[in-house]
Amino acid sequence: MTIRLLPSTTVNRIAAGEVVERPASAIKELVENSIDAGARRIEVELRDGGRTYLSVSDDGHGMTPEELDLAVERHATSKLPEDDLENIVTLGFRGEALPSIASVSRFTMTSRTPDADNAWQIDINGGAKSPPAPASHPPGTAVEVRDIFFATPARLKFLKTPRTESGHVQDTIKRLAMAHPEIAFRLTDDGRQVINLPACPPLVDDESAARLERLGGIMNNDFAANALEIDAERKGIRLTGHAGLPTLNRGNAALQFLFVNGRPVRDKLLFGAVRGAYRDFLAHDRHPLLALFLELPPETVDVNVHPAKTEVRFRDPDLVRGLIVGALKHALADAGHRASTTVATAALGALRHHQGGPAYAPPSSRPAYGLVESGRNFQAPLTHFDAQPSAAPGAETAVLERDGVTETSSPADDYPLGVARAQVHETYVVAQTGDGIVIVDQHAAHERLVYESMKTAMAAGGVKRQGLLIPEVVELDEPAADRIAAHLDELAELGLIVEPFGQGAVVVRETPALLGEIDVPGLIRDLADDLAEFDAALGLKGRLEDVCSTMACHGSVRAGRRLNGEEMNSLLRQMEATPHSGQCNHGRPTYVELKLADIEKLFGRR
Repeated sequence: MTIRLLPSTTVNRIAAGEVVERPASAIKELVENSIDAGARRIEVELRDGGRTYLSVSDDGHGMTPEELDLAVERHATSKLPEDDLENIVTLGFRGEALPSIASVSRFTMTSRTPDADNAWQIDINGGAKSPPAPASHPPGTAVEVRDIFFATPARLKFLKTPRTESGHVQDTIKRLAMAHPEIAFRLTDDGRQVINLPACPPLVDDESAARLERLGGIMNNDFAANALEIDAERKGIRLTGHAGLPTLNRGNAALQFLFVNGRPVRDKLLFGAVRGAYRDFLAHDRHPLLALFLELPPETVDVNVHPAKTEVRFRDPDLVRGLIVGALKHALADAGHRASTTVATAALGALRHHQGGPAYAPPSSRPAYGLVESGRNFQAPLTHFDAQPSAAPGAETAVLERDGVTETSSPADDYPLGVARAQVHETYVVAQTGDGIVIVDQHAAHERLVYESMKTAMAAGGVKRQGLLIPEVVELDEPAADRIAAHLDELAELGLIVEPFGQGAVVVRETPALLGEIDVPGLIRDLADDLAEFDAALGLKGRLEDVCSTMACHGSVRAGRRLNGEEMNSLLRQMEATPHSGQCNHGRPTYVELKLADIEKLFGRR
């Protein structure tokens, strides 16, 4: 076949296949142009999810008729000073978006500069352009796109339902709005306003407060109330934003937003760094909520690796990953024992009657909360504050540390987690604070305390060990015993001295002193199961969190263990002094705090 040049219309349609995947792609390109044009208000309108009509209008600096005519030519741009592809400081730069969109739709663009007497308008129908003509329009630019993909029916049939396409548009606008809180955004879908975000200008140069206000308007008020501020810098790279507490999590990563130099991106390196930072606090199927903004010199990042500009490539990816992981872990450590307010909200919701029902009902209409039926009447299995510790074997070695023990006469408002008043069902510690009550899951809380102690001991040079009076022989299947035998040295660094003991068995001679008296066979079997799931190339040190978590679970105060007042208060004081004690190793809350005002509402007092 003879080699020939493709017609410009066909070239533009091919480019549209890369740049304009769906209506949301066109919206993204047009909104980015508005942001680059200095707009302070951007309005988007959709019909049928953008299939039949979409428009983007702004109050930016506008264009002259000459610029308007040139803007829809392929590779025409105002955003590459000196043609330097290593110094990209704008969102758009290729000059492909407008001609690509216009080649597959009925396209109209109207623009006016602030000092012009009138606006100018240009129409393009499937790539066929008409000259600019005078029009009426306020300063700024408006782009209307009708019948997108009418010129490429094959692409049109792959569009989803209007509702799905509208959802993609909403996600696109939200991401861009997060990075630019100083700009007001509004989205109207089939005449219904679905997004209305007023501008959030910084107050006294407080950019963080303005950004958090915008994030709260997009992600929800729960995030704004439970977000930790992130601000870190390393070797000219700065990371800012907000990250949610671990107890504020969800089953997918839909509310994780990452930006590089103001550009929304979906980068595997960044998402992996976030997962690594929260690995210590969340189960593998739970995800934190956050919005992180990375600022770095343009020459150290390549934003031109993907046609949609949603992926980037860093010159020093290890530096970027280390900055993200370090900044997140530092913020989480500074949060101390804090848990998200959503924990209390969920608890109150569980206590309230069915939705729409009364806040209070007489005893005859519903059973009393927290009571268990025993034979002919109800009994409350309440272990009071002054109860004696259990005399079960091994109880003495499981007693909590007694440094800084709080006496029962101390005022409740002297401590963030209050003073212990009772133990319910030998599992939950009830404490009184200055303005409410705190309910603590004793096993989950102590598991976190033991876990953090083990990590501290490891960092200080090793976990102290205690010898067993009689070494414990643990029988396993042969593969499990081999897995344990392959990691004897690393287990020793964790305070566990194990030796092979014939075929399919090991003998345990010493255990970590922090764990007290434990179920040794159960611990060894759990560790063998953990090792089966580890990457063969990754040693125990590389999975320190997983191993320590398993050990901490075995060394924690169990549910059903009766505690006395001194032990309960010691647990509360240690929680206050230990980082991350607001959640267990799997991201579940270790305590719930209920304010007195909320409790009064439950009983109709407010």
